[in-house]
Parts: sequence; C-alpha cells; structure tokens
Amino acid sequence: MNVPVEVHFDKQIFGGECKGVMPDGRTVFTPFVLTGEIAKVIPYFEKKGYVKAELGSLIKKSSDRIEPVCEYFATCGGCHYQNTDYQNQLRIKTSIVIDQLSRIGGIKNPPVREMVSSSNPFNYRNSIQFQINSEGKFGFFHHSGKYVVPVNNCHLPLPGILQLWKQMDLERFPGLKRVQFREGLDGDQMIILESEDMDNLPEIEVDIPVSVVHISSAGTIVMVGDDHLLFEVGQKIFKVSAGSFFQVNSNQAEKMINQVLKFIPESGSDFLELYCGVGLFTSFIAPRFRQVIAIEESESACADFAINLDAFENISLYVGSMNNVLPGLKGKFDCVLLDPPRAGIDEWSLAALIDLKIPIIVYVSCDVATLARDIKKFVAAGYQLDEVVPIDMFPQTYHIECVVKLSLHH
Repeated sequence: MNVPVEVHFDKQIFGGECKGVMPDGRTVFTPFVLTGEIAKVIPYFEKKGYVKAELGSLIKKSSDRIEPVCEYFATCGGCHYQNTDYQNQLRIKTSIVIDQLSRIGGIKNPPVREMVSSSNPFNYRNSIQFQINSEGKFGFFHHSGKYVVPVNNCHLPLPGILQLWKQMDLERFPGLKRVQFREGLDGDQMIILESEDMDNLPEIEVDIPVSVVHISSAGTIVMVGDDHLLFEVGQKIFKVSAGSFFQVNSNQAEKMINQVLKFIPESGSDFLELYCGVGLFTSFIAPRFRQVIAIEESESACADFAINLDAFENISLYVGSMNNVLPGLKGKFDCVLLDPPRAGIDEWSLAALIDLKIPIIVYVSCDVATLARDIKKFVAAGYQLDEVVPIDMFPQTYHIECVVKLSLHH
C-alpha cells in the first residue's frame, strides 16, 4: 500500500473512474485518468480482485487531455471530466451507458442513441448545495467522500448563484450541515439552510432581495421572503418549495420532457406516473389522456403538485411511498412513466408494476447502473427494450440521465 505503481489505463467506467491493470494482474480503478494514459498511482484500498488508487503522476498523457478550468478539479469530488473536452465527455458517457446496459442489464447491442448534449457545459445549475466543514467554510466533499474541500469558486452554478454566494457572510451556528442556493424565474433567489435542530437559528440580515428558509427534522421555517421559487420549463411555470426536488438543469429538462413526449402515446385513456414530484412531466402529459394517476412520497412536492396542476380535472394524486400505494392499484393503463431516485425502483414496486401489464413503460433514470438492473427485470418479465436516449444533464460530472422506452411483448 501507498507505494506508487505504474499502470496502463484502458477504459472509462461508470462513477468517474478509469480502469487499468496492476503489474500483479489485479484490476485498478483511479479517478481523473483518461483511457490510453499511463500513470503512477498510489493504492489506498485493496481487495483480492481489485485495487482503488489515487492518481500520483502522469507518465503518458492522452491526446484528449485538456487543462481543467477549475483549480479544485481532482481534489473536489464534484466534477470528474474537466480534464477532457466536452465532445469527448459525451463519447465517454455514451460508451458507459452501452457498457452498463450490456454488462449489468444483459442486453446485447443495447439500442442507445447519441447523447443529447447540453448547450451550456458550464454555469448550468439552477441550484447548488454546499457542505459546511468544521471551521464553517463552504465546500464540497473530497472525491473520496471522507472530508469537505473548502472552495471559493465553482463553474457549475448559474452566474447569479455565484454572485449571491460570494456576497453571503454566514456566521457559523451549531448544527448547520448544508447550505443550498437556488435561482428561479426572473433571477429570484433562495438560500436554504439545513441543520440538525431548530434551537440555534442564526440571526439573518439580508440587504438583497432573497428568500431564506431553514429546514431541519423539526420542519421548515421561512426566515425571510417566500417558502418557494417559480421555475420555467417549456413555457410552463412551476412552483417549487424549499423542500421539493426540481431538475437542476432547466434547458436540458426541456429536452428530456420532449423525449418523454415522443415515447408516450399521442392520446389515450389512462396514464400512470410514478415519482411525479412537483408535476414537471405531468403538466405536459395530462392533456393527452382521459385520466392520469400520479404517485409521490414527498409531502412538500405533493403540495406543489396540487398548485402546479390545479387547471386539470383529470388527475388523481396519491401521496405515499411507492411500495405502499402501487400494489393496491387496479385498472388498465396505456402507459406508465417512472422517474425514481438514484436507487431505482424497489423490488416490491417493480413486481407490482409488472403485474399491471402496462403495454408501454417510459423510464427516466439518473443512475445508469440501477437502470440496467431494473431493465433486466423488466425484460425477464416479457418487456422489450426499444430505445435508450441518454441526456447530458450534468456536464463535467459522471452523472447521466437516460430516457428509456420498453414495450410489452404479447
């Protein structure tokens, strides 16, 4: 351990690492290395079959390597591909989708389309969350996940968020864990403070128009301004409360919605939507169907959903966890859309979904490994994988969003 070893790297893999072979034949995984590079690496974690190692120094560089724009790249764990140009990032990510679907999903020649690129490879995030270290400094987790790297710049959020963050002077208070910045319609901004308890609320002095909300296990308190922002996607406006999830890349979210709309029927009787959130997809889908049944666990998202879809009479919203609600559902649906969290769909819900025998499944995924695992189960239950469209929602990072269409074989 901790002795530098020379390794030839041959393949980018999911999670931002590159794969190589140790002199003793074991596989080694190292972040911030590109395919074809030879590097001295320092092993820090060893198992019988594989090794994880830090990058020490590069001996032979790839012609695809460029200078990262960010001084924190390779210590901060937020970005993984700033060392290569944007077109190559897209190629890497597309190859990873194909690899995961064939290796984990068992799909031969998976029907993966070209990745939908982002018009802004930088400064695209409408929200960003900082960890707070023990000295009260803002930062992101080190790529090992073990500690927080303090930063005073970041190239991913919208310029307005950067400006707000640089203006902010936050006195550290006990229990403060995270600070999130969001920017919505017309440049409206929100600061969300997350801490363990409500007892030590900080004093807040604000001389700029911004909402400040404190979230803890005891609930949500609005300290200044509103409890929500408005976001615009595809010419529709969405109310998003401090505690609700919303897509962080609004431009790419619109492309993702358009892809979902291509995969679902032009019209139909009954539509099922799982993990509907604040109703981003629902508002575009509802006009096409006689009835929409939507399920969401987050109470905050459901409250937003009720307002965002107030104009529709044909929607029933079920509030509760998927594995509680879905097994009790009866009826015939033309199509189902699911957009689960990173962990994918749990096995109880997946079994209940398969029992409904819905002819078309549209699966929106933010984790290609759990997507591949779930697709394997759908295929085993008689579904065919028709098309996979990867969308680059998170340039510079290893994260990949996919929109997938499956259809039931009779």
